[in-house]
Amino acid sequence: MPYDALTKAWIWLIALSAGSAVVAMLVAQGMDRRIAGAAILVLALLKSRTILTRYLGLSEAPSLRRGFNLVLTLYCVLLLGLYLIGGTSL
Repeated sequence: MPYDALTKAWIWLIALSAGSAVVAMLVAQGMDRRIAGAAILVLALLKSRTILTRYLGLSEAPSLRRGFNLVLTLYCVLLLGLYLIGGTSL
């Protein structure tokens, strides 16, 4: 059964969400919170890129997609830097 692009995107979003849940469970088992926070942030970046590309149709506008991806990636790097600088004393 062939899947259309939206169905594939939905499956990909479910998989990325499951990955976030697995990382959160690993924290409860002793995973370093800095690594877990970075992993969850990267998974969120991948989810946002999927939503922009498939659901909002930016796959049809490559220059806009590149611009959004650049801004999202820079924002992700900024958030990761602030997260790591702020410490994880929770």
